[in-house]
Amino acid sequence: MSAAEAGGVFHRARGRTLDAFPAEKENEWKGAFYFILGADPQFGLMKAWSTGDCDNGGDEWEQEIRLTEQAIQAINRLNPKPKFFVLCGDLIHAMPGVKVVFSGHYHRNAGGTYQNLDMVVSSAIGCQLGRDPHGLRVVVVTAEKIVHRYYSLDELSEKGVEDDLMDLIKKK
Repeated sequence: MSAAEAGGVFHRARGRTLDAFPAEKENEWKGAFYFILGADPQFGLMKAWSTGDCDNGGDEWEQEIRLTEQAIQAINRLNPKPKFFVLCGDLIHAMPGVKVVFSGHYHRNAGGTYQNLDMVVSSAIGCQLGRDPHGLRVVVVTAEKIVHRYYSLDELSEKGVEDDLMDLIKKK
């Protein structure tokens, strides 16, 4: 059973939409609210730490899955419900399969590579601190590769995602 099934967090999500926050109810201030911040589930670290080999290991996630399910169940029991749940920090400890790390917060596009791991920093929707336009990064993940491209908000609104990226999604 997955964490989502166990906790029922996504019980209202259907067809990739979530009806929990209808737009007409969320467009103006209604008073105080709270949200939940969870950090560093870091799947795989508990085994690696217990074996004393934090550079390897990370191949067993049972403890972290159990704790994540417990967190979800605890959040689902809260009354009143939080407005939303944010999960940040290190999501996994094991590196196999991780080729690219995406982030923001620098308010300009940047990045680099270290030991075959790409770091991609996307500029902001809002305040720009560099010359990049206000925008979003589109990321396509296939079995073979990860392809990403930054689009200005105007480009994305007027032209959409370029055909070469969309073609990657259509390939089976």
